[in-house]
Amino acid sequence: MIELQNINKTYQAGPTGVAALCDISLRIEAGEFVAIMGPSGSGKSTLLHVLGFLDRPDSGSYILGGADVTSLTDDELAFLRNRVAGFVFQQFHLLPRLTAVENAELPLIYAGKHAAKHRARERIRDVGLASRATHMPNELSGGEQQRVAIARSLVNEPMIIFADEPTGNLDTKSEEEIMAVLKGLNAQGHTVIMVTHEKEVAEHARRIIRMRDGAIVSDERVGPEPAGSHGRTSPVSVKTLLQESHSAAAAALADHLRQALRAMTSQKLRSLLSMLGILIGVAAVIAMIALGQGAKASMEQRLASLGSNLLMVRPGARQLHGVVLEAGAVTRLSIQDAEALERVPLVRRVSPSVRGRAQIVAGNRNWNTMVEGTGVDYAEMRAAVPTIGRFFSDEEVRTRSKVVLLGATVVRSLFGEANPLGATIRMNRINFVVIGVLPEKGASAWRDQDDVVIVPFTTAMYRLLGKDYVDSLDVEVRDATLMEEAQDAIRGLLMKRHRLGASDSDAFQIRNMAEIQETLKSTTQTMTMLLGFIAAISLLVGGIGIMNIMLVSVTERTREIGLRKAVGARRKDIMLQFLIESMVMTASGGAAGILVGVSITLLLSFVAGWSTQIAPFSILLATAFSVVIGLVFGLLPARKAAGLNPIQALRYE
Repeated sequence: MIELQNINKTYQAGPTGVAALCDISLRIEAGEFVAIMGPSGSGKSTLLHVLGFLDRPDSGSYILGGADVTSLTDDELAFLRNRVAGFVFQQFHLLPRLTAVENAELPLIYAGKHAAKHRARERIRDVGLASRATHMPNELSGGEQQRVAIARSLVNEPMIIFADEPTGNLDTKSEEEIMAVLKGLNAQGHTVIMVTHEKEVAEHARRIIRMRDGAIVSDERVGPEPAGSHGRTSPVSVKTLLQESHSAAAAALADHLRQALRAMTSQKLRSLLSMLGILIGVAAVIAMIALGQGAKASMEQRLASLGSNLLMVRPGARQLHGVVLEAGAVTRLSIQDAEALERVPLVRRVSPSVRGRAQIVAGNRNWNTMVEGTGVDYAEMRAAVPTIGRFFSDEEVRTRSKVVLLGATVVRSLFGEANPLGATIRMNRINFVVIGVLPEKGASAWRDQDDVVIVPFTTAMYRLLGKDYVDSLDVEVRDATLMEEAQDAIRGLLMKRHRLGASDSDAFQIRNMAEIQETLKSTTQTMTMLLGFIAAISLLVGGIGIMNIMLVSVTERTREIGLRKAVGARRKDIMLQFLIESMVMTASGGAAGILVGVSITLLLSFVAGWSTQIAPFSILLATAFSVVIGLVFGLLPARKAAGLNPIQALRYE
């Protein structure tokens, strides 16, 4: 079954090499029980590792069932370790986070035989540990741990059992129990290859091979020949297995997920600290974007009060003999200018505006506020349709009626929670009737937009403020695409009406409110992106922390990785396990970060009174980013773990 020809293996120890195997040639038949003996450093363990596909020889050939093992890929060797070989180690190599039966299940996981996990409990029962199946390794004696290792080696029904000093760490009673189990397995037809340095242990075998200085010095049979043709292994079966290796089932994703969760829960504090960076990052992204979106929504609400397709015409400053005159000192806007602009084809409607301040008295309360006289169209143009009551009419503008609409701040200051509709107030000793309450628009750093009252512009000019001109004209253009053309037409008309020349082009200021809106929106958008970017940096830092922890984890779990490879885990199995572990950690931190981020956002809204708006896309973005962070930053540790040599990993201290 097994044939070695001129096998050599040298290990590098600094600048010099140490020959572990020197020109080894050996043949082992199916069903044999072989003991390999020799002092420490004789090469017996190295020979067992080569025979068990854990290590590769430097030269020579290894034929197993007619197939040349030395030419196989790492994944093919892992497949053989899973299906052909069963390992029993001196150090037991049981995973401390798993119960006895779960340790026995490991080879089944990497064989993709999730449905066959009942075999693990059967093998545990076969080695006499049925009552200890759910115990952790630290709850078992040395002999019991070794029997769990034997159960693990048998669970995939391997062709060959490789035992490396299986009784080296056991007392005499446990030693006898383990040897009885191995002899029983051999009697059932299993090929058993055992390494030992104890003569009394080797005497249980039917063939003893002695080694010294990397070479075989004797090979003697102490029992009957094996029934070769009746053994459990045939040349055809190995070749068939190798052909099936490329399409063999892999470990299930659920199994990898369970392994990842166990690894995380075994180091709870470290896992929590690792997730903390992702948690802070996700929470910061959600909170910062919510603040930005809230500011944007608040800005859009306030910009709506500026109107759409709106131009604001105001008198400009002029120079006379190099001296800058006061704005409006030479040119004044009039009601006739407004009427003329209404006839421009590009203009939809015009509202004159007159502004000043007045002292308002209602009962025993008084308030100083901004008075604005406007036209009827102001309500629609500036999103000022009253929430309570009505706006004034054309007739009331014509007759200079003493009617008024109050802003929310004025209502609270003069009437508190009472309804002001129909009440009489005094402005500059003139009685006015309240006919409506303006919609609340909020306050900015420079002005409270609700601290205002609105009256017909004719009333403001001739009854309150004593003006025979208007301060500005609000002009609504028919289409946003005509704004530039409308500006030129308005400027031309006004200069013509006021008999101004080309040098007086600054006599009027025409502000494009749409451009102001776009500028403010763009600024808000930029600030939102900046806040999100700053918050994303914390996610990046959290990802680096995850990578650091995972690299430490790979170092700490080197022997575990070696064991997993010894029972059949392929590179992609190890890589996937560590990637899933990293992604579970970041996803868990991300989920907690979402809760914290939403809580912080609500807290800022209720306690600080800031305008916030939780955007679903920010939650999706932060979650996706955290998973990607786990994938990207888990890749290096996963690759490092997957690239470990199984035998070197098992020897790692």
